[in-house]
Amino acid sequence: MSAQTQVSGKKQQDLQTQYSNFKNVLQQIAQKIGDIEQEAEEHKLVLETLEPLPEDRKCFRLINGVLVERTVKDIVPALQTNQDGLKKVLDDLVKNYKTKQDELDSWKKKNNVQVVQQ
Repeated sequence: MSAQTQVSGKKQQDLQTQYSNFKNVLQQIAQKIGDIEQEAEEHKLVLETLEPLPEDRKCFRLINGVLVERTVKDIVPALQTNQDGLKKVLDDLVKNYKTKQDELDSWKKKNNVQVVQQ
């Protein structure tokens, strides 16, 4: 009987470890999604601010810690490209999150795991 409880305890510990790993991955993806959303919102705000300005007006952009002087005409296309890239990355992360969530749900069903909230 002691050997049976050790096997059962080991299986339970393995299931808890796997569950924790799933939750950690989901939390990391959610954190990345939040960071990307914030950065995309900043790009949107800057683009909205620059929109009414004349194309030849000078503006500054921080690139790798160096402040660079450019014109609105030069900066807007680069910001738009960055914003589009952020949207694509965000879409990919959301799909990845949903996939991992589905994996977790099927894993819970397969292993008959029920999560108890405290």
